[in-house]
Amino acid sequence: MKDLSQMPNIEKRLEEKLIILGITSPEDLSWVGSKEAYFRMSLIFPQDACLNLLYSLEGAVRGESWCQLEKEVRADLIKFYRRSV
Repeated sequence: MKDLSQMPNIEKRLEEKLIILGITSPEDLSWVGSKEAYFRMSLIFPQDACLNLLYSLEGAVRGESWCQLEKEVRADLIKFYRRSV
């Protein structure tokens, strides 16, 4: 099993927080999805809940850098983020 920190955009500190949330593997993150992972993060670590976190999680799920997310994907994430704040 791969570590979360081996996924794009997931550094060690974020990996530790995801594990606290019960997301312990890349498979878990893919199953939960970026939006649910972000939602959980915003409840437990509200100081970390920002749009860049959501981008990072989505990029990790997709296996790419957050800055490579397509325009349509970013627009969808922005809508989700705005509804969640």
